[in-house]
Amino acid sequence: MQYFSGRFKEKASDLILDFHSTIKFEERMAYYDIMGSIAHVRGLGKQNIITHEEAELIEKTLKEILKEIEEGKFKFLVEYEDIHMNIEKVLIDKIGDTGKKLHTGRSRNDQAALDLKLYVKDEIKKVQSYIVELLEILNKTAENNLKTFMPGFTHLQKAQPITFGHYLMAYAEMFKRDYERLENAFDVMNFSPLGSAALAGTTYPLDMEYTSRILGFKRPVWNSLDGVADRDHVMETISVLSIIMVHLSRFCEEIILFCSNDFGYIELSDAFSTGSSIMPQKKNPDAAELIRGKSGRVFGDLMGILTAVKGIPLAYNKDMQEDKEAFFDAVDTVKACFTVFNGMVKTMKPNKERMLKACHNGFINATDAADYLTRKGMSFRDAYKITGTIVAYCIDNKKSLENLSLEEYKNFSDLFENDIYKEIDIENCVEKRKTLGGPSEEKVKLHIENTKNFINTAIENIKNYKLNDIF
Repeated sequence: MQYFSGRFKEKASDLILDFHSTIKFEERMAYYDIMGSIAHVRGLGKQNIITHEEAELIEKTLKEILKEIEEGKFKFLVEYEDIHMNIEKVLIDKIGDTGKKLHTGRSRNDQAALDLKLYVKDEIKKVQSYIVELLEILNKTAENNLKTFMPGFTHLQKAQPITFGHYLMAYAEMFKRDYERLENAFDVMNFSPLGSAALAGTTYPLDMEYTSRILGFKRPVWNSLDGVADRDHVMETISVLSIIMVHLSRFCEEIILFCSNDFGYIELSDAFSTGSSIMPQKKNPDAAELIRGKSGRVFGDLMGILTAVKGIPLAYNKDMQEDKEAFFDAVDTVKACFTVFNGMVKTMKPNKERMLKACHNGFINATDAADYLTRKGMSFRDAYKITGTIVAYCIDNKKSLENLSLEEYKNFSDLFENDIYKEIDIENCVEKRKTLGGPSEEKVKLHIENTKNFINTAIENIKNYKLNDIF
Protein backbone atom coordinates (compact mmCIF):
# COMPACT_ATOMS: atom_id res chain seq x y z
CA MET A 1 0.00 0.00 0.00
CA GLN A 2 2.69 2.47 -1.08
CA TYR A 3 0.09 5.09 -1.99
CA PHE A 4 -0.60 5.70 1.75
CA SER A 5 2.99 5.24 2.91
CA GLY A 6 5.87 7.68 3.35
CA ARG A 7 8.36 4.83 3.60
CA PHE A 8 8.85 4.16 -0.12
CA LYS A 9 10.69 6.45 -2.53
CA GLU A 10 10.01 4.54 -5.73
CA LYS A 11 6.70 3.67 -7.31
CA ALA A 12 5.80 -0.01 -7.13
CA SER A 13 6.45 -2.04 -10.25
CA ASP A 14 3.38 -2.87 -12.31
CA LEU A 15 4.55 -6.48 -12.10
CA ILE A 16 4.45 -6.61 -8.30
CA LEU A 17 1.17 -4.69 -8.23
CA ASP A 18 -0.46 -7.23 -10.47
CA PHE A 19 1.25 -10.16 -8.72
CA HIS A 20 0.11 -9.38 -5.20
CA SER A 21 -3.13 -7.59 -5.92
CA THR A 22 -6.19 -9.55 -4.81
CA ILE A 23 -8.93 -7.26 -6.04
CA LYS A 24 -9.53 -9.45 -9.11
CA PHE A 25 -11.17 -12.08 -6.92
CA GLU A 26 -12.05 -10.14 -3.76
CA GLU A 27 -15.01 -8.15 -5.04
CA ARG A 28 -17.34 -10.68 -3.42
CA MET A 29 -15.93 -9.55 -0.04
CA ALA A 30 -17.25 -5.97 -0.35
CA TYR A 31 -20.37 -6.49 1.77
CA TYR A 32 -18.37 -8.11 4.58
CA ASP A 33 -15.59 -5.51 4.44
CA ILE A 34 -18.06 -2.65 4.75
CA MET A 35 -19.92 -4.47 7.51
CA GLY A 36 -16.67 -4.80 9.48
CA SER A 37 -15.76 -1.17 8.84
CA ILE A 38 -19.14 0.05 10.07
CA ALA A 39 -18.79 -2.02 13.25
CA HIS A 40 -15.30 -0.60 13.77
CA VAL A 41 -16.34 3.01 13.21
CA ARG A 42 -19.32 2.62 15.52
CA GLY A 43 -16.90 1.34 18.13
CA LEU A 44 -14.60 4.32 17.55
CA GLY A 45 -17.53 6.69 18.02
CA LYS A 46 -18.84 4.84 21.09
CA GLN A 47 -15.46 5.13 22.78
CA ASN A 48 -15.04 8.80 21.72
CA ILE A 49 -11.90 7.94 19.80
CA ILE A 50 -13.49 9.91 16.97
CA THR A 51 -16.53 12.17 17.27
CA HIS A 52 -20.04 10.78 16.89
CA GLU A 53 -20.54 13.11 13.92
CA GLU A 54 -17.45 11.71 12.21
CA ALA A 55 -18.53 8.14 12.92
CA GLU A 56 -22.01 8.78 11.50
CA LEU A 57 -20.60 10.43 8.37
CA ILE A 58 -18.20 7.54 7.73
CA GLU A 59 -20.97 4.97 8.25
CA LYS A 60 -23.37 6.85 5.99
CA THR A 61 -20.73 7.07 3.24
CA LEU A 62 -19.76 3.40 3.57
CA LYS A 63 -23.40 2.44 3.01
CA GLU A 64 -23.49 4.68 -0.07
CA ILE A 65 -20.36 2.94 -1.38
CA LEU A 66 -21.95 -0.47 -0.80
CA LYS A 67 -24.99 0.64 -2.80
CA GLU A 68 -22.71 1.73 -5.65
CA ILE A 69 -20.96 -1.65 -5.57
CA GLU A 70 -24.26 -3.54 -5.60
CA GLU A 71 -25.47 -1.45 -8.54
CA GLY A 72 -22.25 -2.08 -10.47
CA LYS A 73 -21.20 1.58 -10.42
CA PHE A 74 -18.04 1.12 -8.34
CA LYS A 75 -14.75 0.76 -10.21
CA PHE A 76 -12.20 -1.51 -8.53
CA LEU A 77 -8.57 -0.66 -9.34
CA VAL A 78 -5.54 -2.98 -9.25
CA GLU A 79 -3.26 -0.22 -7.93
CA TYR A 80 -5.21 -0.22 -4.67
CA GLU A 81 -4.40 -3.91 -4.24
CA ASP A 82 -7.37 -5.30 -2.35
CA ILE A 83 -10.97 -4.81 -1.36
CA HIS A 84 -10.02 -2.95 1.82
CA MET A 85 -7.92 -0.25 0.22
CA ASN A 86 -10.22 0.18 -2.78
CA ILE A 87 -13.13 0.99 -0.48
CA GLU A 88 -11.07 3.17 1.86
CA LYS A 89 -9.64 5.16 -1.07
CA VAL A 90 -13.14 5.97 -2.38
CA LEU A 91 -14.30 6.80 1.16
CA ILE A 92 -11.49 9.35 1.48
CA ASP A 93 -12.21 10.74 -1.98
CA LYS A 94 -15.81 11.34 -0.90
CA ILE A 95 -15.37 12.86 2.57
CA GLY A 96 -11.72 13.85 2.76
CA ASP A 97 -9.70 13.71 5.98
CA THR A 98 -12.62 12.34 8.00
CA GLY A 99 -12.43 9.18 5.90
CA LYS A 100 -8.79 8.74 6.94
CA LYS A 101 -9.93 8.25 10.54
CA LEU A 102 -11.67 4.96 9.75
CA HIS A 103 -8.44 3.00 10.05
CA THR A 104 -7.68 4.27 13.56
CA GLY A 105 -6.86 1.33 15.82
CA ARG A 106 -7.15 -1.16 13.00
CA SER A 107 -4.79 -3.00 10.64
CA ARG A 108 -5.44 -4.70 7.35
CA ASN A 109 -4.37 -7.84 9.20
CA ASP A 110 -7.35 -7.96 11.56
CA GLN A 111 -9.54 -6.44 8.84
CA ALA A 112 -8.73 -9.26 6.40
CA ALA A 113 -9.16 -11.91 9.11
CA LEU A 114 -12.54 -10.43 10.07
CA ASP A 115 -13.85 -10.16 6.50
CA LEU A 116 -13.04 -13.76 5.73
CA LYS A 117 -14.57 -15.05 8.95
CA LEU A 118 -17.80 -13.20 8.21
CA TYR A 119 -17.80 -14.57 4.67
CA VAL A 120 -17.08 -18.16 5.77
CA LYS A 121 -19.88 -18.03 8.36
CA ASP A 122 -22.36 -16.89 5.71
CA GLU A 123 -21.24 -19.57 3.25
CA ILE A 124 -21.52 -22.30 5.87
CA LYS A 125 -25.20 -21.45 6.31
CA LYS A 126 -25.73 -21.47 2.55
CA VAL A 127 -24.17 -24.92 2.18
CA GLN A 128 -26.23 -26.16 5.12
CA SER A 129 -29.39 -25.03 3.31
CA TYR A 130 -28.42 -27.18 0.30
CA ILE A 131 -27.90 -30.15 2.62
CA VAL A 132 -31.33 -29.64 4.19
CA GLU A 133 -32.89 -29.53 0.72
CA LEU A 134 -31.20 -32.82 -0.18
CA LEU A 135 -32.31 -34.42 3.10
CA GLU A 136 -35.90 -33.47 2.32
CA ILE A 137 -35.60 -35.08 -1.12
CA LEU A 138 -34.03 -38.26 0.28
CA ASN A 139 -36.64 -38.50 3.04
CA LYS A 140 -39.57 -38.11 0.66
CA THR A 141 -38.15 -40.56 -1.89
CA ALA A 142 -37.39 -43.10 0.84
CA GLU A 143 -40.93 -42.75 2.16
CA ASN A 144 -42.23 -43.64 -1.30
CA ASN A 145 -39.96 -46.69 -1.57
CA LEU A 146 -40.40 -48.59 1.68
CA LYS A 147 -41.39 -51.69 -0.33
CA THR A 148 -39.03 -51.23 -3.27
CA PHE A 149 -36.78 -54.25 -2.76
CA MET A 150 -33.22 -54.30 -4.07
CA PRO A 151 -29.96 -56.12 -3.42
CA GLY A 152 -27.55 -54.63 -0.92
CA PHE A 153 -23.87 -55.03 -1.81
CA THR A 154 -20.52 -55.68 -0.23
CA HIS A 155 -17.42 -55.75 -2.43
CA LEU A 156 -19.87 -54.78 -5.22
CA GLN A 157 -21.22 -58.33 -4.93
CA LYS A 158 -24.87 -58.96 -4.10
CA ALA A 159 -25.07 -59.56 -0.37
CA GLN A 160 -28.49 -59.27 1.30
CA PRO A 161 -31.88 -57.80 0.38
CA ILE A 162 -32.73 -54.25 1.45
CA THR A 163 -35.09 -51.59 0.13
CA PHE A 164 -34.42 -48.53 -1.98
CA GLY A 165 -35.72 -46.45 0.92
CA HIS A 166 -33.21 -48.03 3.29
CA TYR A 167 -30.45 -47.43 0.74
CA LEU A 168 -31.29 -43.72 0.36
CA MET A 169 -31.42 -43.18 4.11
CA ALA A 170 -27.83 -44.40 4.39
CA TYR A 171 -26.83 -41.30 2.43
CA ALA A 172 -29.16 -39.17 4.55
CA GLU A 173 -27.03 -40.13 7.55
CA MET A 174 -23.86 -39.05 5.75
CA PHE A 175 -25.29 -35.65 4.90
CA LYS A 176 -26.68 -35.18 8.41
CA ARG A 177 -23.13 -35.63 9.70
CA ASP A 178 -21.92 -33.12 7.12
CA TYR A 179 -24.47 -30.59 8.35
CA GLU A 180 -23.28 -31.11 11.92
CA ARG A 181 -19.61 -30.84 10.92
CA LEU A 182 -20.38 -27.47 9.32
CA GLU A 183 -22.25 -26.39 12.46
CA ASN A 184 -19.25 -27.38 14.56
CA ALA A 185 -16.88 -25.47 12.26
CA PHE A 186 -19.18 -22.44 12.59
CA ASP A 187 -19.16 -22.62 16.39
CA VAL A 188 -15.40 -23.12 16.67
CA MET A 189 -14.63 -20.07 14.49
CA ASN A 190 -17.28 -17.74 15.89
CA PHE A 191 -14.91 -15.30 17.64
CA SER A 192 -14.08 -11.82 16.38
CA PRO A 193 -10.50 -10.83 15.54
CA LEU A 194 -11.41 -7.13 15.17
CA GLY A 195 -9.17 -5.17 17.55
CA SER A 196 -6.19 -7.50 17.17
CA ALA A 197 -4.78 -4.86 14.79
CA ALA A 198 -1.48 -5.84 13.16
CA LEU A 199 -0.58 -8.45 15.79
CA ALA A 200 -0.32 -6.78 19.22
CA GLY A 201 -3.69 -5.11 19.65
CA THR A 202 -3.84 -1.33 19.91
CA THR A 203 -3.32 1.50 22.39
CA TYR A 204 -6.81 2.86 21.67
CA PRO A 205 -9.52 1.88 24.21
CA LEU A 206 -11.59 -0.23 21.82
CA ASP A 207 -14.69 -1.99 23.15
CA MET A 208 -14.07 -5.32 21.45
CA GLU A 209 -17.01 -6.95 23.22
CA TYR A 210 -19.30 -4.38 21.61
CA THR A 211 -18.00 -4.77 18.05
CA SER A 212 -17.94 -8.54 18.45
CA ARG A 213 -21.57 -8.57 19.55
CA ILE A 214 -22.95 -6.39 16.74
CA LEU A 215 -21.04 -8.50 14.20
CA GLY A 216 -22.76 -11.65 15.47
CA PHE A 217 -19.75 -13.28 17.15
CA LYS A 218 -19.78 -14.99 20.55
CA ARG A 219 -16.96 -12.79 21.82
CA PRO A 220 -13.56 -11.41 20.76
CA VAL A 221 -10.52 -13.67 20.36
CA TRP A 222 -8.37 -14.11 23.45
CA ASN A 223 -5.03 -13.54 21.73
CA SER A 224 -4.20 -10.85 19.15
CA LEU A 225 -1.39 -12.88 17.56
CA ASP A 226 -3.77 -15.76 16.96
CA GLY A 227 -6.48 -13.31 15.92
CA VAL A 228 -4.59 -12.28 12.78
CA ALA A 229 -2.70 -15.54 12.18
CA ASP A 230 -5.62 -17.96 12.49
CA ARG A 231 -6.89 -19.58 9.31
CA ASP A 232 -8.13 -22.75 10.99
CA HIS A 233 -11.68 -21.84 9.99
CA VAL A 234 -10.68 -21.89 6.31
CA MET A 235 -8.87 -25.20 6.63
CA GLU A 236 -11.61 -26.80 8.72
CA THR A 237 -14.45 -25.64 6.50
CA ILE A 238 -12.71 -26.77 3.31
CA SER A 239 -12.01 -30.06 5.09
CA VAL A 240 -15.75 -30.48 5.74
CA LEU A 241 -16.49 -29.45 2.15
CA SER A 242 -14.05 -32.17 1.04
CA ILE A 243 -15.92 -34.79 3.08
CA ILE A 244 -19.18 -33.55 1.54
CA MET A 245 -17.64 -34.06 -1.91
CA VAL A 246 -16.59 -37.58 -0.90
CA HIS A 247 -20.24 -38.33 -0.09
CA LEU A 248 -21.55 -36.71 -3.25
CA SER A 249 -18.95 -38.58 -5.28
CA ARG A 250 -19.79 -41.96 -3.72
CA PHE A 251 -23.48 -41.37 -4.35
CA CYS A 252 -22.75 -40.34 -7.95
CA GLU A 253 -20.61 -43.44 -8.48
CA GLU A 254 -23.55 -45.64 -7.51
CA ILE A 255 -25.98 -43.61 -9.59
CA ILE A 256 -23.67 -44.09 -12.58
CA LEU A 257 -23.55 -47.84 -11.94
CA PHE A 258 -27.25 -48.23 -11.20
CA CYS A 259 -28.41 -46.38 -14.31
CA SER A 260 -26.12 -48.43 -16.58
CA ASN A 261 -27.71 -51.01 -18.89
CA ASP A 262 -26.33 -53.94 -16.93
CA PHE A 263 -27.92 -52.75 -13.68
CA GLY A 264 -30.88 -50.68 -14.82
CA TYR A 265 -31.96 -50.02 -11.24
CA ILE A 266 -32.66 -46.32 -11.78
CA GLU A 267 -33.54 -44.03 -14.65
CA LEU A 268 -32.15 -40.51 -14.71
CA SER A 269 -34.28 -37.68 -16.01
CA ASP A 270 -33.44 -36.54 -19.53
CA ALA A 271 -32.89 -33.10 -18.00
CA PHE A 272 -29.82 -34.41 -16.15
CA SER A 273 -28.43 -36.67 -18.90
CA THR A 274 -26.70 -36.12 -22.23
CA GLY A 275 -26.37 -38.00 -25.49
CA SER A 276 -23.43 -39.17 -27.55
CA SER A 277 -22.03 -37.31 -30.55
CA ILE A 278 -21.99 -40.52 -32.58
CA MET A 279 -24.02 -43.23 -30.78
CA PRO A 280 -27.73 -42.37 -30.95
CA GLN A 281 -28.78 -44.91 -28.32
CA LYS A 282 -26.67 -43.41 -25.54
CA LYS A 283 -28.00 -41.65 -22.44
CA ASN A 284 -24.99 -40.62 -20.41
CA PRO A 285 -25.01 -39.67 -16.70
CA ASP A 286 -22.76 -36.66 -17.33
CA ALA A 287 -24.07 -34.65 -14.35
CA ALA A 288 -23.15 -37.44 -11.93
CA GLU A 289 -19.76 -37.93 -13.61
CA LEU A 290 -18.93 -34.22 -13.41
CA ILE A 291 -19.79 -34.05 -9.71
CA ARG A 292 -17.66 -37.14 -9.11
CA GLY A 293 -14.82 -35.46 -10.98
CA LYS A 294 -15.16 -32.10 -9.24
CA SER A 295 -14.39 -33.70 -5.90
CA GLY A 296 -10.73 -33.51 -6.97
CA ARG A 297 -10.93 -29.70 -7.19
CA VAL A 298 -12.09 -29.38 -3.60
CA PHE A 299 -9.50 -31.88 -2.34
CA GLY A 300 -6.88 -29.80 -4.17
CA ASP A 301 -8.14 -26.63 -2.50
CA LEU A 302 -7.73 -28.32 0.88
CA MET A 303 -4.19 -29.47 0.11
CA GLY A 304 -3.37 -25.97 -1.17
CA ILE A 305 -4.42 -24.15 1.99
CA LEU A 306 -2.88 -26.75 4.30
CA THR A 307 0.42 -26.43 2.46
CA ALA A 308 0.28 -22.61 2.39
CA VAL A 309 -0.29 -22.34 6.14
CA LYS A 310 1.86 -25.19 7.49
CA GLY A 311 5.18 -23.33 7.55
CA ILE A 312 4.08 -19.76 8.33
CA PRO A 313 5.53 -18.18 11.49
CA LEU A 314 3.33 -15.89 13.60
CA ALA A 315 1.68 -13.57 12.90
CA TYR A 316 0.61 -12.34 9.45
CA ASN A 317 2.52 -13.27 6.29
CA LYS A 318 1.62 -12.58 2.67
CA ASP A 319 1.29 -16.33 2.08
CA MET A 320 -2.03 -16.09 3.90
CA GLN A 321 -3.43 -14.23 0.91
CA GLU A 322 -3.81 -17.70 -0.63
CA ASP A 323 -6.67 -18.44 1.75
CA LYS A 324 -9.42 -16.73 -0.24
CA GLU A 325 -9.10 -18.27 -3.70
CA ALA A 326 -8.91 -21.74 -2.18
CA PHE A 327 -12.02 -21.17 -0.12
CA PHE A 328 -13.91 -19.39 -2.91
CA ASP A 329 -13.25 -22.24 -5.32
CA ALA A 330 -14.14 -24.95 -2.80
CA VAL A 331 -17.42 -23.41 -1.67
CA ASP A 332 -18.45 -22.39 -5.21
CA THR A 333 -17.79 -25.93 -6.43
CA VAL A 334 -19.78 -27.55 -3.61
CA LYS A 335 -22.77 -25.23 -4.07
CA ALA A 336 -22.75 -25.79 -7.84
CA CYS A 337 -22.62 -29.56 -7.30
CA PHE A 338 -25.51 -29.49 -4.84
CA THR A 339 -27.60 -27.40 -7.24
CA VAL A 340 -27.28 -30.08 -9.93
CA PHE A 341 -27.22 -33.10 -7.63
CA ASN A 342 -30.39 -32.19 -5.75
CA GLY A 343 -32.28 -31.78 -9.02
CA MET A 344 -30.90 -35.05 -10.38
CA VAL A 345 -31.84 -37.07 -7.29
CA LYS A 346 -35.27 -35.47 -7.04
CA THR A 347 -36.15 -36.50 -10.61
CA MET A 348 -34.53 -39.94 -10.86
CA LYS A 349 -36.88 -42.96 -10.91
CA PRO A 350 -36.24 -46.40 -9.43
CA ASN A 351 -36.97 -49.37 -11.68
CA LYS A 352 -38.82 -51.44 -9.07
CA GLU A 353 -39.32 -54.52 -11.25
CA ARG A 354 -35.65 -54.63 -12.28
CA MET A 355 -34.52 -54.27 -8.67
CA LEU A 356 -36.85 -57.03 -7.46
CA LYS A 357 -35.75 -59.33 -10.27
CA ALA A 358 -32.13 -58.72 -9.26
CA CYS A 359 -33.02 -59.92 -5.76
CA HIS A 360 -33.87 -63.36 -7.12
CA ASN A 361 -30.42 -64.19 -8.37
CA GLY A 362 -27.18 -63.98 -6.46
CA PHE A 363 -28.44 -65.96 -3.42
CA ILE A 364 -28.94 -62.82 -1.31
CA ASN A 365 -31.27 -64.80 0.99
CA ALA A 366 -28.60 -67.38 1.86
CA THR A 367 -27.97 -65.88 5.31
CA ASP A 368 -31.67 -66.29 6.06
CA ALA A 369 -31.45 -69.98 5.14
CA ALA A 370 -28.54 -70.37 7.56
CA ASP A 371 -30.44 -68.45 10.27
CA TYR A 372 -33.40 -70.82 9.68
CA LEU A 373 -31.26 -73.85 10.54
CA THR A 374 -29.78 -72.05 13.54
CA ARG A 375 -33.23 -71.33 14.94
CA LYS A 376 -33.97 -75.07 14.54
CA GLY A 377 -31.07 -75.85 16.90
CA MET A 378 -28.02 -76.15 14.64
CA SER A 379 -24.90 -74.12 15.46
CA PHE A 380 -24.47 -71.14 13.13
CA ARG A 381 -21.12 -72.34 11.82
CA ASP A 382 -22.59 -75.69 10.78
CA ALA A 383 -25.63 -73.94 9.32
CA TYR A 384 -23.32 -71.59 7.43
CA LYS A 385 -21.38 -74.52 5.92
CA ILE A 386 -24.51 -76.43 4.91
CA THR A 387 -26.03 -73.34 3.29
CA GLY A 388 -22.79 -72.73 1.39
CA THR A 389 -22.97 -76.31 0.13
CA ILE A 390 -26.59 -75.74 -0.98
CA VAL A 391 -25.53 -72.59 -2.87
CA ALA A 392 -22.79 -74.54 -4.65
CA TYR A 393 -25.38 -77.18 -5.58
CA CYS A 394 -27.71 -74.51 -6.96
CA ILE A 395 -24.93 -72.99 -9.06
CA ASP A 396 -24.02 -76.38 -10.51
CA ASN A 397 -27.68 -77.12 -11.31
CA LYS A 398 -28.68 -73.61 -12.40
CA LYS A 399 -31.23 -73.27 -9.62
CA SER A 400 -32.04 -70.69 -6.92
CA LEU A 401 -32.84 -71.24 -3.24
CA GLU A 402 -36.48 -70.39 -3.96
CA ASN A 403 -37.00 -73.13 -6.55
CA LEU A 404 -35.24 -76.01 -4.81
CA SER A 405 -37.69 -78.76 -3.87
CA LEU A 406 -38.15 -79.70 -0.22
CA GLU A 407 -36.69 -83.09 -1.05
CA GLU A 408 -33.52 -81.43 -2.31
CA TYR A 409 -33.34 -79.35 0.87
CA LYS A 410 -33.69 -82.46 3.00
CA ASN A 411 -30.74 -84.02 1.20
CA PHE A 412 -28.66 -81.44 3.06
CA SER A 413 -30.51 -81.44 6.43
CA ASP A 414 -33.60 -83.06 7.89
CA LEU A 415 -34.30 -79.78 9.72
CA PHE A 416 -35.71 -78.25 6.54
CA GLU A 417 -39.51 -78.13 6.30
CA ASN A 418 -42.02 -76.30 4.09
CA ASP A 419 -41.63 -73.13 6.16
CA ILE A 420 -38.17 -72.63 4.61
CA TYR A 421 -39.82 -70.97 1.61
CA LYS A 422 -41.39 -68.29 3.76
CA GLU A 423 -38.10 -67.72 5.54
CA ILE A 424 -36.23 -67.03 2.30
CA ASP A 425 -38.97 -64.92 0.68
CA ILE A 426 -37.31 -61.60 -0.23
CA GLU A 427 -39.91 -59.39 1.42
CA ASN A 428 -39.87 -61.48 4.56
CA CYS A 429 -36.07 -61.41 4.63
CA VAL A 430 -36.24 -57.62 4.74
CA GLU A 431 -39.14 -57.32 7.17
CA LYS A 432 -37.53 -59.70 9.70
CA ARG A 433 -34.63 -57.26 10.10
CA LYS A 434 -36.18 -55.07 12.76
CA THR A 435 -33.03 -54.07 14.61
CA LEU A 436 -32.50 -50.31 14.84
CA GLY A 437 -31.13 -49.08 11.52
CA GLY A 438 -32.31 -52.18 9.69
CA PRO A 439 -34.23 -52.28 6.37
CA SER A 440 -37.65 -53.31 7.68
CA GLU A 441 -40.48 -50.92 6.90
CA GLU A 442 -40.96 -50.23 10.61
CA LYS A 443 -37.34 -49.21 11.18
CA VAL A 444 -36.97 -47.20 7.97
CA LYS A 445 -40.14 -45.27 8.90
CA LEU A 446 -38.59 -44.58 12.31
CA HIS A 447 -35.42 -43.39 10.60
CA ILE A 448 -37.42 -41.13 8.29
CA GLU A 449 -39.28 -39.64 11.27
CA ASN A 450 -35.98 -39.02 13.07
CA THR A 451 -34.63 -37.30 9.97
CA LYS A 452 -37.76 -35.15 9.68
CA ASN A 453 -37.08 -33.90 13.20
CA PHE A 454 -33.47 -33.23 12.25
CA ILE A 455 -34.61 -31.28 9.17
CA ASN A 456 -37.09 -29.19 11.16
CA THR A 457 -34.42 -28.28 13.72
CA ALA A 458 -31.97 -27.44 10.94
CA ILE A 459 -34.50 -25.23 9.15
CA GLU A 460 -35.11 -23.29 12.37
CA ASN A 461 -31.36 -22.96 12.89
CA ILE A 462 -30.85 -21.50 9.42
CA LYS A 463 -33.97 -19.31 9.66
CA ASN A 464 -32.80 -17.81 12.98
CA TYR A 465 -29.28 -17.17 11.70
CA LYS A 466 -28.40 -13.50 11.67
CA LEU A 467 -24.95 -12.52 10.46
CA ASN A 468 -24.87 -9.09 12.09
CA ASP A 469 -26.74 -6.12 13.58
CA ILE A 470 -25.16 -3.66 11.17
CA PHE A 471 -27.80 -3.37 8.46
